[in-house]
Amino acid sequence: MRIVVAITGATGILYAQRLLDNLDSQAHEIHLVLSRYAHQVIHEELPDGLRVPAGAVTHNLKSMNAPFASGSNAFDAMVVIPCTMGTMGRIAHGLSDDLLLRAADVMLKERKKLILVPRETPLSLVQVKNMELLLLAGATVLPANPSFYANPKTVVEVVDTVVARVLDHLGVANNLAPRWREEPE
Repeated sequence: MRIVVAITGATGILYAQRLLDNLDSQAHEIHLVLSRYAHQVIHEELPDGLRVPAGAVTHNLKSMNAPFASGSNAFDAMVVIPCTMGTMGRIAHGLSDDLLLRAADVMLKERKKLILVPRETPLSLVQVKNMELLLLAGATVLPANPSFYANPKTVVEVVDTVVARVLDHLGVANNLAPRWREEPE
C-alpha cells in the first residue's frame, strides 16, 4: 500500500509517532509531510524528535513535485494525524496551496482513503460543518477519542487505542489494542 502520513501542528504528536512506529516500511511505501507548525509541536512533545521509519520519504511542504500531488499518481491512502481544525477547514473547502492540502484534495477527488484525526474539544458549529463537508466528500473523520474498556496502563496504551482504529481503517492488520469481546452469558 502507498500511504501519505501528514502531521499538523495540533497537540497529540504521539498519535503520529505511534502510527509511524506501526506502519511497516518494508510492506508499505510511506511518504511523510509536515505542516509548518508541526515542527514546533514535535519539539515540544517529542524531545528526542520524530522517529521516521527507514525507507520513508519526507517531502517539503512547499514542493508540489511529490508523486501524490497529482491524481495521475494517486496513492492508496492518506492520514492526517493529528489534524488541526484549520487544516480540516482548508481541506473541506478545497484550498490546496501546499503539498499537505493538495495531497488531501487529490485523495478526495480520486476517491481514495483520506483519514483525518482531529484532536480538538469542544467543537464549534463551523468545525462540525467542515466535518460534514468532508464526510460527504468521502473522507473518514476519526477523532482522537481513546477507549478505556481494556484498562490501558500507560499513555502509549491509551494512544494506541486510537492508532489501532486508524490502522483498521487503512486495512493494516495490527494488535495494538485489545478488541471488544462478546460478553459471556
